[in-house]
Amino acid sequence: MDIRKVKKLIELLAQSDIAEIEIHEGEESVRISRQTGQPMPVYLPQGPALAAPSLPPPNPGAAPAPSQEEEELAGKVVRSPMVGTFYRAPAPGAKPFVEEGQAVKPGDILCIIEAMKILNQIECEYTGVIKRILVENGQPVEYNQPLFLIA
Repeated sequence: MDIRKVKKLIELLAQSDIAEIEIHEGEESVRISRQTGQPMPVYLPQGPALAAPSLPPPNPGAAPAPSQEEEELAGKVVRSPMVGTFYRAPAPGAKPFVEEGQAVKPGDILCIIEAMKILNQIECEYTGVIKRILVENGQPVEYNQPLFLIA
């Protein structure tokens, strides 16, 4: 999409009472939102999520054993809303948004995911403490991939 069109959309949004606009041109799309305070992240639409692999039927006489992944991800899991590159800090060499052991609340910025040269701030949806950061800085992430574990 032509950057001049995007700039014109931003100008039109600023001059109107509209809070958000989304435009699709072929396979490209842009969503522009007006919000007071911090800038709103731009999320690009994703394809359908892949189906989870089916599990074998449980043994009727045995108690189900939790998998290692279930044990490791006990708590509130923050998942990636898109495919992209995970960044813990707003810029190279800058202080990370969050650290393990840090208290967080809804609205706190946890990380950035870069998708198609757009930096998308990922906000916390839970109140708690960062128990684990599950992704390395600069690592590619998939849609719905666990990023953080909050206790």
